[in-house]
Amino acid sequence: MGSTKNWPWPPPWVLEALRGGRVIPAHPLALDRRRRLDARRQRALTRYYHDAGAGGIAVGVHTTQFAIRSPRHRLLRPVLALAAETMSDCDAVTGRQTVRIAGICGPTGQATREACQARELGYHVGLLSLGALPQADDRRLVAHCRSVASELPLMGFYLQPAAGGRVLSLRFWRRFVEIPNVVAIKIAPFNRYQTWDVIRAVAESGRAGEVALYTGNDDHLVLDLLTRHEVRTATGPVRVEVVGGLLGHWAFWTRSAVRLLDECRRARREGTIPARLLTLASQITDANAAVFDAAHGFDGCLPGIHEILRRQGLLESTRCLEPTERLSPGQREEIDRVCRAYPHLNDDAFVAQNLARWLK
Repeated sequence: MGSTKNWPWPPPWVLEALRGGRVIPAHPLALDRRRRLDARRQRALTRYYHDAGAGGIAVGVHTTQFAIRSPRHRLLRPVLALAAETMSDCDAVTGRQTVRIAGICGPTGQATREACQARELGYHVGLLSLGALPQADDRRLVAHCRSVASELPLMGFYLQPAAGGRVLSLRFWRRFVEIPNVVAIKIAPFNRYQTWDVIRAVAESGRAGEVALYTGNDDHLVLDLLTRHEVRTATGPVRVEVVGGLLGHWAFWTRSAVRLLDECRRARREGTIPARLLTLASQITDANAAVFDAAHGFDGCLPGIHEILRRQGLLESTRCLEPTERLSPGQREEIDRVCRAYPHLNDDAFVAQNLARWLK
């Protein structure tokens, strides 16, 4: 892989945290009635995730709305700065350390500038989306990634096409993990074959255990966290595990997500999977289908997340920057259904107990 001395690296505690597995919510965007940044509620969300036990927070990602980069809104830097400042304040009070992950996207010039900005604002890792390069071949994609990695350590991102991603080959992933300061990969293609490509690439690269794997497969997240993959490579079998999650699904009911990850980690360690966890897996998938609007190709995924947070009092409304992004027909009723069916998935009591303090 070559010398690592010229590549930027996160602090050792960040590597340890990522490899150990953490709950990392994808941070939504709080807007007021005029569709401007609602700083008070934006801070409240960050405080919620921190108090819920999240080990990291991802900002400027799909859940934060890619439109924050639009010249019309110019919200990328303010949103990143506000989250970084709030995380720092929360860490100072509690003595904890929160991994700061910044979403990075766009053509190479834009992505490299975003990586520089994130580094200046104190972010540790960049979650790199490749949706802006839909026709690029593997060679060009890897060159793009290396350019961004020269400014900020990377978490790779396999984003499903329905959310703005693209199909990525096994060969790409093999070359991607050769970039020395790739520290993690978020696997979110919502496709088992493509998920396996990432797992196989990491195993065959010799970097299993070094590159932390995180699920973003909202439709399969519990089973991703429970499975011990064994990949047969030229040098023998290699065990690969998905250690945590970076999810829009974990942007709500986050306290419950922290407990879930602990349970999955314990079951994997003990080698026995309780039947209750398998039942929970299907219930979480059903809840995700309603909130993320799977019935309409995920059109209402962002308003769906906002709707849960609105019901809890964290957000004022389901508003997005683009007025056309709204709940789909029947989606609110589906959210009603899963909230009634699975009350054990929510963390409503935890939010109600702390909401006033977070909103101060």
